[in-house]
Amino acid sequence: MKNISNRLVALALGGALALAGSAVAFTQRPASKLTPVNFTVDERPLPRESAGRTSYAPVVKQVAPAVVKVSTTTKVHNTSFSGERSPDMDDMLRHFFGDQFQGHMPRHNRNSGMPRQEGIGSGVIVTKDGYILTNNHVVDNADEVKVSLTDGREFNAKVVGRDPKSDIAVIKIDAQGLPALSMADSDKIEVGDIVLAVGNPFGIGQTVTTGIVSATGRGNMGIEDYEDFIQTDAAINPGNSGGALVDVDGRLIGVNTAILSRSGGNQGIGFAIPVNLARGVMTSLVKEGHVTRGYLGVMIQDLNPELAKQFKLADATSGALVGDVTPDSPAEKAGLKSGDVILDFNGKKVADSRHLKLEVASTSPGETVPVKILRDGSNKTLEVKVRELPGTATLASNDSHNDKYTGTLNGVGVADIDHSARQQFDVPENVKGAVVTQVEPDSAAAEAGLKPGDVIQEINRHPVKGAEDAVHLTENPKDKTTLLRVWRNGGSHYVVVDESKAG
Repeated sequence: MKNISNRLVALALGGALALAGSAVAFTQRPASKLTPVNFTVDERPLPRESAGRTSYAPVVKQVAPAVVKVSTTTKVHNTSFSGERSPDMDDMLRHFFGDQFQGHMPRHNRNSGMPRQEGIGSGVIVTKDGYILTNNHVVDNADEVKVSLTDGREFNAKVVGRDPKSDIAVIKIDAQGLPALSMADSDKIEVGDIVLAVGNPFGIGQTVTTGIVSATGRGNMGIEDYEDFIQTDAAINPGNSGGALVDVDGRLIGVNTAILSRSGGNQGIGFAIPVNLARGVMTSLVKEGHVTRGYLGVMIQDLNPELAKQFKLADATSGALVGDVTPDSPAEKAGLKSGDVILDFNGKKVADSRHLKLEVASTSPGETVPVKILRDGSNKTLEVKVRELPGTATLASNDSHNDKYTGTLNGVGVADIDHSARQQFDVPENVKGAVVTQVEPDSAAAEAGLKPGDVIQEINRHPVKGAEDAVHLTENPKDKTTLLRVWRNGGSHYVVVDESKAG
Protein backbone atom coordinates (compact mmCIF):
# COMPACT_ATOMS: atom_id res chain seq x y z
CA MET A 1 0.00 0.00 0.00
CA LYS A 2 2.85 2.43 0.70
CA ASN A 3 4.08 2.21 -2.83
CA ILE A 4 0.81 2.44 -4.70
CA SER A 5 -1.64 4.38 -2.51
CA ASN A 6 -1.45 8.12 -3.14
CA ARG A 7 -3.45 10.71 -1.28
CA LEU A 8 -5.13 13.27 -3.50
CA VAL A 9 -3.37 16.27 -2.01
CA ALA A 10 -3.91 19.95 -2.66
CA LEU A 11 -1.64 20.90 -5.56
CA ALA A 12 1.64 21.68 -3.83
CA LEU A 13 3.56 23.93 -6.20
CA GLY A 14 7.12 22.97 -5.41
CA GLY A 15 6.48 22.06 -1.77
CA ALA A 16 6.68 18.81 0.17
CA LEU A 17 3.39 16.95 0.71
CA ALA A 18 2.22 16.15 4.22
CA LEU A 19 -0.95 14.70 5.73
CA ALA A 20 -2.40 15.69 9.07
CA GLY A 21 -2.43 12.88 11.62
CA SER A 22 -3.79 14.65 14.67
CA ALA A 23 -6.26 12.81 16.84
CA VAL A 24 -8.48 15.81 17.45
CA ALA A 25 -10.60 18.12 15.34
CA PHE A 26 -9.67 21.77 15.15
CA THR A 27 -11.78 24.89 15.03
CA GLN A 28 -10.64 28.44 14.32
CA ARG A 29 -13.52 30.30 15.91
CA PRO A 30 -16.13 29.59 18.60
CA ALA A 31 -19.02 27.48 17.33
CA SER A 32 -21.50 29.75 19.09
CA LYS A 33 -20.80 32.52 16.57
CA LEU A 34 -21.71 30.34 13.61
CA THR A 35 -25.08 30.19 11.94
CA PRO A 36 -26.78 26.76 11.88
CA VAL A 37 -26.16 24.45 8.93
CA ASN A 38 -29.34 24.42 6.85
CA PHE A 39 -28.50 21.76 4.29
CA THR A 40 -31.00 19.81 2.21
CA VAL A 41 -31.28 16.02 2.25
CA ASP A 42 -33.09 14.26 -0.59
CA GLU A 43 -33.63 10.59 0.27
CA ARG A 44 -35.74 9.66 -2.72
CA PRO A 45 -34.71 6.32 -4.24
CA LEU A 46 -32.56 6.57 -7.35
CA PRO A 47 -34.32 5.44 -10.53
CA ARG A 48 -32.49 2.41 -11.90
CA GLU A 49 -34.26 1.81 -15.20
CA SER A 50 -32.15 0.08 -17.83
CA ALA A 51 -32.65 2.68 -20.57
CA GLY A 52 -29.44 4.58 -21.30
CA ARG A 53 -28.96 8.34 -21.38
CA THR A 54 -27.63 10.29 -24.33
CA SER A 55 -26.26 13.17 -22.27
CA TYR A 56 -25.47 14.21 -18.70
CA ALA A 57 -25.41 17.89 -19.62
CA PRO A 58 -28.55 18.71 -17.57
CA VAL A 59 -26.98 17.12 -14.48
CA VAL A 60 -23.70 18.96 -15.02
CA LYS A 61 -25.50 22.31 -15.40
CA GLN A 62 -27.22 21.65 -12.09
CA VAL A 63 -24.11 20.51 -10.21
CA ALA A 64 -21.22 22.54 -11.63
CA PRO A 65 -22.03 25.91 -10.00
CA ALA A 66 -21.92 24.31 -6.54
CA VAL A 67 -18.42 22.84 -7.00
CA VAL A 68 -15.72 25.40 -6.27
CA LYS A 69 -11.96 25.78 -6.52
CA VAL A 70 -10.23 26.04 -3.16
CA SER A 71 -6.86 27.82 -3.25
CA THR A 72 -4.57 27.82 -0.24
CA THR A 73 -1.42 29.68 0.71
CA THR A 74 0.89 28.42 3.43
CA LYS A 75 4.04 30.07 4.71
CA VAL A 76 6.98 27.72 4.26
CA HIS A 77 9.10 27.81 7.39
CA ASN A 78 11.68 25.38 6.01
CA THR A 79 14.60 27.59 4.98
CA SER A 80 15.97 24.98 2.59
CA PHE A 81 14.10 26.62 -0.30
CA SER A 82 16.82 28.60 -2.06
CA GLY A 83 15.55 28.91 -5.60
CA GLU A 84 16.53 25.41 -6.72
CA ARG A 85 14.72 22.16 -5.98
CA SER A 86 16.52 19.15 -4.68
CA PRO A 87 16.42 15.87 -6.65
CA ASP A 88 14.22 14.39 -3.90
CA MET A 89 11.64 17.14 -4.41
CA ASP A 90 11.66 16.57 -8.17
CA ASP A 91 11.03 12.87 -7.61
CA MET A 92 8.08 13.65 -5.33
CA LEU A 93 6.52 16.05 -7.83
CA ARG A 94 6.87 13.58 -10.68
CA HIS A 95 5.43 10.83 -8.47
CA PHE A 96 2.30 12.82 -7.64
CA PHE A 97 1.79 15.20 -10.52
CA GLY A 98 3.92 14.29 -13.54
CA ASP A 99 6.62 16.30 -15.25
CA GLN A 100 4.27 19.08 -16.35
CA PHE A 101 4.59 20.74 -12.92
CA GLN A 102 8.39 20.84 -12.72
CA GLY A 103 8.51 24.56 -13.50
CA HIS A 104 6.52 25.76 -10.50
CA MET A 105 8.29 27.09 -7.43
CA PRO A 106 7.26 28.42 -4.04
CA ARG A 107 6.52 32.13 -4.31
CA HIS A 108 8.19 34.63 -1.97
CA ASN A 109 6.40 37.30 0.02
CA ARG A 110 8.09 40.55 -0.94
CA ASN A 111 7.52 42.07 2.49
CA SER A 112 8.76 39.21 4.65
CA GLY A 113 10.97 37.33 2.22
CA MET A 114 9.31 34.12 3.42
CA PRO A 115 8.46 31.60 0.68
CA ARG A 116 4.83 30.55 0.36
CA GLN A 117 3.53 27.19 -0.71
CA GLU A 118 0.36 27.32 -2.79
CA GLY A 119 -2.20 24.58 -3.20
CA ILE A 120 -5.30 23.93 -5.24
CA GLY A 121 -8.16 21.63 -4.35
CA SER A 122 -11.93 21.53 -4.62
CA GLY A 123 -14.98 22.03 -2.44
CA VAL A 124 -18.76 21.59 -2.51
CA ILE A 125 -21.27 24.26 -1.49
CA VAL A 126 -23.89 22.58 0.69
CA THR A 127 -25.84 25.58 2.03
CA LYS A 128 -27.04 28.77 0.36
CA ASP A 129 -25.33 30.88 3.02
CA GLY A 130 -21.84 29.62 2.29
CA TYR A 131 -20.95 26.40 4.09
CA ILE A 132 -18.57 24.33 1.97
CA LEU A 133 -17.41 20.74 2.43
CA THR A 134 -13.84 19.89 1.45
CA ASN A 135 -11.00 17.63 2.62
CA ASN A 136 -8.95 18.25 5.73
CA HIS A 137 -5.75 17.75 3.76
CA VAL A 138 -6.75 20.52 1.33
CA VAL A 139 -6.80 23.25 4.00
CA ASP A 140 -4.51 21.74 6.65
CA ASN A 141 -2.02 24.36 7.93
CA ALA A 142 -3.18 26.92 5.36
CA ASP A 143 -2.65 30.58 6.30
CA GLU A 144 -5.05 31.79 3.61
CA VAL A 145 -7.97 30.02 1.94
CA LYS A 146 -9.74 31.43 -1.12
CA VAL A 147 -12.80 30.08 -2.90
CA SER A 148 -13.46 30.67 -6.60
CA LEU A 149 -16.96 30.14 -8.01
CA THR A 150 -17.71 29.20 -11.60
CA ASP A 151 -19.31 32.62 -12.17
CA GLY A 152 -15.94 34.30 -11.54
CA ARG A 153 -16.56 35.51 -7.99
CA GLU A 154 -13.83 34.99 -5.41
CA PHE A 155 -14.14 34.95 -1.61
CA ASN A 156 -11.83 34.68 1.34
CA ALA A 157 -12.89 31.63 3.32
CA LYS A 158 -12.69 30.85 7.03
CA VAL A 159 -11.90 27.35 8.21
CA VAL A 160 -14.79 26.43 10.51
CA GLY A 161 -13.25 23.13 11.56
CA ARG A 162 -11.16 20.16 10.49
CA ASP A 163 -11.38 16.48 11.30
CA PRO A 164 -8.20 14.59 10.32
CA LYS A 165 -9.73 11.26 11.38
CA SER A 166 -12.25 11.38 8.51
CA ASP A 167 -10.38 13.88 6.29
CA ILE A 168 -13.37 16.23 6.28
CA ALA A 169 -13.10 19.99 6.70
CA VAL A 170 -15.76 22.70 6.71
CA ILE A 171 -15.03 26.18 5.37
CA LYS A 172 -17.38 29.16 5.04
CA ILE A 173 -17.64 32.19 2.80
CA ASP A 174 -19.67 35.33 3.47
CA ALA A 175 -22.35 35.12 0.78
CA GLN A 176 -26.06 34.46 0.36
CA GLY A 177 -28.21 32.80 -2.29
CA LEU A 178 -25.45 30.44 -3.38
CA PRO A 179 -26.06 27.34 -5.53
CA ALA A 180 -26.03 24.44 -3.04
CA LEU A 181 -26.17 20.71 -3.69
CA SER A 182 -28.75 18.57 -1.94
CA MET A 183 -27.46 15.43 -0.26
CA ALA A 184 -28.61 11.90 -1.01
CA ASP A 185 -28.65 9.04 1.48
CA SER A 186 -25.30 7.46 0.68
CA ASP A 187 -26.32 4.25 2.45
CA LYS A 188 -28.74 3.60 -0.41
CA ILE A 189 -26.25 3.69 -3.29
CA GLU A 190 -25.46 0.40 -5.00
CA VAL A 191 -22.57 -1.03 -6.94
CA GLY A 192 -23.23 -0.27 -10.59
CA ASP A 193 -24.93 3.10 -10.02
CA ILE A 194 -23.69 5.77 -12.43
CA VAL A 195 -21.82 8.66 -10.78
CA LEU A 196 -20.14 11.88 -11.88
CA ALA A 197 -16.99 13.34 -10.29
CA VAL A 198 -16.61 17.11 -10.41
CA GLY A 199 -13.52 19.03 -9.34
CA ASN A 200 -10.40 20.93 -10.37
CA PRO A 201 -7.77 18.32 -11.33
CA PHE A 202 -4.22 19.63 -11.72
CA GLY A 203 -5.53 23.18 -11.43
CA ILE A 204 -6.60 23.29 -15.10
CA GLY A 205 -10.19 24.26 -14.29
CA GLN A 206 -13.42 22.51 -13.46
CA THR A 207 -13.65 19.06 -14.98
CA VAL A 208 -16.42 16.46 -15.01
CA THR A 209 -15.85 12.72 -15.40
CA THR A 210 -18.24 9.81 -15.19
CA GLY A 211 -18.14 6.18 -14.13
CA ILE A 212 -19.91 3.79 -11.81
CA VAL A 213 -19.84 2.89 -8.14
CA SER A 214 -17.27 0.10 -8.15
CA ALA A 215 -17.65 -0.85 -4.49
CA THR A 216 -19.05 0.46 -1.21
CA GLY A 217 -17.81 0.20 2.34
CA ARG A 218 -14.14 0.11 1.42
CA GLY A 219 -11.91 0.17 4.47
CA ASN A 220 -8.62 -1.02 5.92
CA MET A 221 -6.82 1.13 3.36
CA GLY A 222 -4.61 2.81 5.92
CA ILE A 223 -5.69 6.26 4.72
CA GLU A 224 -7.92 7.49 7.56
CA ASP A 225 -8.92 6.37 11.04
CA TYR A 226 -12.56 6.16 9.94
CA GLU A 227 -12.88 4.59 6.51
CA ASP A 228 -16.11 3.65 4.74
CA PHE A 229 -15.20 4.73 1.23
CA ILE A 230 -17.25 4.69 -1.94
CA GLN A 231 -15.01 3.34 -4.70
CA THR A 232 -15.49 4.58 -8.26
CA ASP A 233 -13.82 4.29 -11.65
CA ALA A 234 -14.75 7.88 -12.54
CA ALA A 235 -11.46 9.63 -13.32
CA ILE A 236 -10.13 11.38 -10.20
CA ASN A 237 -6.77 13.14 -10.12
CA PRO A 238 -4.78 15.45 -7.82
CA GLY A 239 -6.79 18.64 -7.39
CA ASN A 240 -10.08 16.72 -7.26
CA SER A 241 -9.66 16.49 -3.48
CA GLY A 242 -12.77 17.84 -1.78
CA GLY A 243 -14.79 17.76 -5.00
CA ALA A 244 -18.21 16.26 -5.51
CA LEU A 245 -19.26 12.72 -6.35
CA VAL A 246 -22.91 12.94 -7.44
CA ASP A 247 -25.60 10.59 -8.70
CA VAL A 248 -27.51 11.03 -11.95
CA ASP A 249 -30.07 13.17 -10.15
CA GLY A 250 -27.32 15.63 -9.25
CA ARG A 251 -27.37 14.81 -5.53
CA LEU A 252 -24.18 14.72 -3.51
CA ILE A 253 -23.27 11.18 -2.45
CA GLY A 254 -19.60 11.62 -1.57
CA VAL A 255 -16.59 13.90 -1.19
CA ASN A 256 -13.64 12.78 -3.34
CA THR A 257 -10.57 12.16 -1.23
CA ALA A 258 -8.01 9.63 -2.53
CA ILE A 259 -6.81 7.43 -5.36
CA LEU A 260 -5.03 4.11 -5.64
CA SER A 261 -2.34 4.55 -8.26
CA ARG A 262 1.09 3.39 -9.35
CA SER A 263 1.66 6.54 -11.43
CA GLY A 264 0.21 9.28 -9.22
CA GLY A 265 -2.66 9.85 -11.65
CA ASN A 266 -6.00 8.20 -12.26
CA GLN A 267 -5.93 4.46 -12.87
CA GLY A 268 -9.61 3.77 -12.34
CA ILE A 269 -9.63 3.38 -8.57
CA GLY A 270 -10.81 6.45 -6.69
CA PHE A 271 -12.34 6.86 -3.25
CA ALA A 272 -14.94 9.24 -1.85
CA ILE A 273 -16.08 9.81 1.73
CA PRO A 274 -19.83 8.98 1.93
CA VAL A 275 -21.92 12.09 2.40
CA ASN A 276 -23.72 10.56 5.39
CA LEU A 277 -20.39 10.41 7.25
CA ALA A 278 -19.37 13.87 6.00
CA ARG A 279 -22.72 15.36 7.03
CA GLY A 280 -22.36 14.11 10.60
CA VAL A 281 -18.84 15.47 10.87
CA MET A 282 -19.91 18.85 9.47
CA THR A 283 -22.82 19.15 11.90
CA SER A 284 -20.55 18.42 14.88
CA LEU A 285 -17.87 20.87 13.74
CA VAL A 286 -20.37 23.70 13.33
CA LYS A 287 -22.50 22.97 16.38
CA GLU A 288 -19.92 21.72 18.87
CA GLY A 289 -16.69 23.15 17.52
CA HIS A 290 -15.26 19.63 17.43
CA VAL A 291 -16.31 16.15 16.34
CA THR A 292 -18.12 14.17 19.02
CA ARG A 293 -17.77 10.41 18.66
CA GLY A 294 -19.05 7.53 20.72
CA TYR A 295 -16.72 5.40 22.82
CA LEU A 296 -17.15 1.76 23.82
CA GLY A 297 -13.79 0.86 25.31
CA VAL A 298 -12.87 -2.43 23.66
CA MET A 299 -10.00 -3.75 21.60
CA ILE A 300 -11.39 -5.88 18.81
CA GLN A 301 -10.24 -8.00 15.93
CA ASP A 302 -11.74 -9.66 12.91
CA LEU A 303 -12.60 -13.34 12.91
CA ASN A 304 -11.17 -16.07 10.74
CA PRO A 305 -12.31 -19.71 10.44
CA GLU A 306 -9.91 -20.89 13.14
CA LEU A 307 -11.08 -18.28 15.64
CA ALA A 308 -14.74 -18.84 14.73
CA LYS A 309 -14.36 -22.53 15.49
CA GLN A 310 -12.74 -21.83 18.85
CA PHE A 311 -15.52 -19.45 19.88
CA LYS A 312 -18.33 -21.65 18.54
CA LEU A 313 -19.40 -19.19 15.87
CA ALA A 314 -21.08 -20.72 12.85
CA ASP A 315 -20.44 -17.74 10.54
CA ALA A 316 -16.81 -16.63 10.38
CA THR A 317 -17.60 -13.79 7.96
CA SER A 318 -19.26 -11.47 10.47
CA GLY A 319 -18.83 -10.27 14.02
CA ALA A 320 -16.01 -8.67 15.99
CA LEU A 321 -14.02 -10.53 18.64
CA VAL A 322 -13.29 -8.67 21.87
CA GLY A 323 -9.64 -9.09 22.77
CA ASP A 324 -9.59 -6.72 25.71
CA VAL A 325 -11.91 -4.42 27.67
CA THR A 326 -10.71 -1.07 28.97
CA PRO A 327 -11.15 -0.70 32.75
CA ASP A 328 -13.98 1.62 33.83
CA SER A 329 -15.22 1.87 30.22
CA PRO A 330 -18.82 1.64 28.99
CA ALA A 331 -18.04 -1.88 27.79
CA GLU A 332 -16.80 -3.04 31.19
CA LYS A 333 -19.75 -1.45 33.01
CA ALA A 334 -22.16 -3.22 30.63
CA GLY A 335 -20.53 -6.59 31.33
CA LEU A 336 -18.59 -7.15 28.10
CA LYS A 337 -15.65 -9.52 28.50
CA SER A 338 -12.66 -10.63 26.50
CA GLY A 339 -13.66 -13.55 24.32
CA ASP A 340 -17.12 -12.14 23.58
CA VAL A 341 -18.07 -11.89 19.92
CA ILE A 342 -20.12 -8.78 19.15
CA LEU A 343 -22.80 -9.78 16.62
CA ASP A 344 -25.10 -6.73 16.58
CA PHE A 345 -24.67 -3.17 17.76
CA ASN A 346 -27.69 -0.92 18.21
CA GLY A 347 -29.86 -3.20 16.07
CA LYS A 348 -27.37 -3.42 13.18
CA LYS A 349 -25.44 -6.53 12.23
CA VAL A 350 -21.70 -6.18 12.82
CA ALA A 351 -19.88 -7.20 9.65
CA ASP A 352 -16.36 -6.83 11.08
CA SER A 353 -14.31 -4.76 13.48
CA ARG A 354 -14.15 -1.78 11.10
CA HIS A 355 -17.92 -1.58 10.81
CA LEU A 356 -18.30 -1.81 14.57
CA LYS A 357 -15.83 1.05 14.98
CA LEU A 358 -17.87 3.22 12.59
CA GLU A 359 -21.16 2.37 14.29
CA VAL A 360 -19.82 3.13 17.76
CA ALA A 361 -18.29 6.40 16.57
CA SER A 362 -21.60 7.56 15.07
CA THR A 363 -23.52 6.85 18.28
CA SER A 364 -24.34 9.90 20.38
CA PRO A 365 -22.56 9.97 23.76
CA GLY A 366 -25.02 9.25 26.56
CA GLU A 367 -27.19 7.01 24.39
CA THR A 368 -27.92 3.50 25.69
CA VAL A 369 -27.91 0.87 22.96
CA PRO A 370 -28.40 -2.92 22.83
CA VAL A 371 -25.35 -5.03 22.03
CA LYS A 372 -25.90 -8.66 21.04
CA ILE A 373 -22.96 -10.93 21.81
CA LEU A 374 -21.97 -14.58 21.58
CA ARG A 375 -20.41 -15.89 24.79
CA ASP A 376 -19.41 -19.51 25.25
CA GLY A 377 -21.69 -20.57 22.43
CA SER A 378 -24.79 -18.73 23.71
CA ASN A 379 -26.34 -15.46 22.55
CA LYS A 380 -26.82 -12.66 25.03
CA THR A 381 -27.92 -9.02 24.79
CA LEU A 382 -26.33 -6.32 26.93
CA GLU A 383 -27.27 -2.65 27.33
CA VAL A 384 -24.34 -0.28 26.88
CA LYS A 385 -24.39 3.44 27.69
CA VAL A 386 -21.97 4.96 25.18
CA ARG A 387 -19.60 7.69 26.36
CA GLU A 388 -17.77 10.37 24.40
CA LEU A 389 -14.51 9.24 22.86
CA PRO A 390 -11.63 10.66 24.93
CA GLY A 391 -8.95 12.47 22.96
CA THR A 392 -6.35 9.79 23.60
CA ALA A 393 -8.56 6.69 23.86
CA THR A 394 -8.60 3.87 21.38
CA LEU A 395 -12.16 3.22 20.29
CA ALA A 396 -11.62 -0.15 18.67
CA SER A 397 -8.11 -1.03 17.62
CA ASN A 398 -8.44 -3.41 14.71
CA ASP A 399 -5.61 -5.81 15.34
CA SER A 400 -5.42 -7.75 12.11
CA HIS A 401 -2.47 -9.94 13.00
CA ASN A 402 -4.80 -12.93 13.25
CA ASP A 403 -5.08 -13.58 9.52
CA LYS A 404 -2.73 -16.54 9.34
CA TYR A 405 -2.04 -17.79 12.81
CA THR A 406 -1.28 -21.41 11.92
CA GLY A 407 1.70 -22.21 14.15
CA THR A 408 2.32 -23.86 17.50
CA LEU A 409 4.25 -22.96 20.64
CA ASN A 410 7.27 -25.01 19.57
CA GLY A 411 10.31 -22.77 19.41
CA VAL A 412 8.91 -20.27 21.91
CA GLY A 413 10.74 -19.34 25.11
CA VAL A 414 8.83 -17.82 28.03
CA ALA A 415 9.71 -16.34 31.40
CA ASP A 416 8.02 -14.91 34.46
CA ILE A 417 7.32 -11.18 34.29
CA ASP A 418 9.75 -9.73 36.78
CA HIS A 419 10.72 -6.06 37.20
CA SER A 420 13.42 -6.32 34.57
CA ALA A 421 11.04 -7.83 32.00
CA ARG A 422 8.45 -5.15 32.67
CA GLN A 423 11.03 -2.44 32.04
CA GLN A 424 12.50 -4.11 28.97
CA PHE A 425 9.17 -4.79 27.26
CA ASP A 426 7.19 -1.89 28.80
CA VAL A 427 4.62 -4.21 30.42
CA PRO A 428 2.22 -2.48 32.86
CA GLU A 429 1.90 -3.76 36.41
CA ASN A 430 -1.69 -4.91 35.88
CA VAL A 431 -0.76 -7.28 33.04
CA LYS A 432 -0.22 -10.85 34.25
CA GLY A 433 1.04 -13.91 32.40
CA ALA A 434 4.25 -15.23 30.84
CA VAL A 435 6.43 -12.99 28.71
CA VAL A 436 7.76 -14.34 25.42
CA THR A 437 11.54 -14.06 25.45
CA GLN A 438 12.46 -15.97 22.33
CA VAL A 439 10.84 -17.10 19.08
CA GLU A 440 12.83 -19.22 16.66
CA PRO A 441 12.80 -17.52 13.22
CA ASP A 442 11.88 -20.68 11.30
CA SER A 443 9.25 -21.83 13.79
CA ALA A 444 5.52 -22.01 13.20
CA ALA A 445 5.08 -19.56 16.09
CA ALA A 446 7.16 -16.97 14.23
CA GLU A 447 4.95 -17.47 11.19
CA ALA A 448 1.97 -16.85 13.45
CA GLY A 449 3.38 -13.47 14.46
CA LEU A 450 4.36 -14.20 18.05
CA LYS A 451 7.20 -11.88 19.11
CA PRO A 452 9.53 -11.37 22.06
CA GLY A 453 7.81 -9.01 24.48
CA ASP A 454 4.35 -10.49 23.91
CA VAL A 455 2.64 -11.57 27.12
CA ILE A 456 0.66 -14.81 27.01
CA GLN A 457 -2.32 -14.20 29.31
CA GLU A 458 -4.46 -17.25 28.55
CA ILE A 459 -3.99 -20.66 26.94
CA ASN A 460 -7.18 -22.37 25.82
CA ARG A 461 -9.23 -19.95 27.96
CA HIS A 462 -7.22 -20.79 31.12
CA PRO A 463 -5.39 -17.92 32.84
CA VAL A 464 -1.60 -17.99 32.79
CA LYS A 465 0.07 -16.85 36.00
CA GLY A 466 3.66 -17.36 34.88
CA ALA A 467 6.10 -19.37 32.80
CA GLU A 468 5.43 -22.60 34.69
CA ASP A 469 1.70 -22.28 34.00
CA ALA A 470 2.38 -21.70 30.32
CA VAL A 471 4.48 -24.83 30.04
CA HIS A 472 1.97 -26.92 32.01
CA LEU A 473 -1.01 -25.79 29.93
CA THR A 474 0.70 -26.83 26.68
CA GLU A 475 1.48 -30.32 27.87
CA ASN A 476 -0.76 -33.21 26.81
CA PRO A 477 -3.26 -31.12 24.85
CA LYS A 478 -6.58 -32.62 23.72
CA ASP A 479 -5.75 -31.73 20.14
CA LYS A 480 -3.11 -29.81 18.23
CA THR A 481 -5.03 -26.53 18.15
CA THR A 482 -4.23 -23.96 20.84
CA LEU A 483 -5.99 -20.69 21.56
CA LEU A 484 -3.83 -17.93 23.05
CA ARG A 485 -4.79 -14.58 24.48
CA VAL A 486 -1.80 -12.29 23.99
CA TRP A 487 -1.08 -8.79 25.30
CA ARG A 488 0.85 -6.46 23.03
CA ASN A 489 1.20 -2.68 22.64
CA GLY A 490 -1.39 -1.72 25.22
CA GLY A 491 -4.09 -4.28 24.47
CA SER A 492 -4.93 -7.96 24.13
CA HIS A 493 -5.96 -10.07 21.16
CA TYR A 494 -6.49 -13.74 20.44
CA VAL A 495 -4.30 -16.04 18.41
CA VAL A 496 -5.07 -19.56 17.20
CA VAL A 497 -2.03 -21.82 16.74
CA ASP A 498 -2.70 -24.99 14.83
CA GLU A 499 -0.01 -27.63 15.15
CA SER A 500 -1.84 -29.93 12.75
CA LYS A 501 -0.93 -27.63 9.85
CA ALA A 502 2.78 -27.62 10.66
CA GLY A 503 5.04 -29.47 8.31
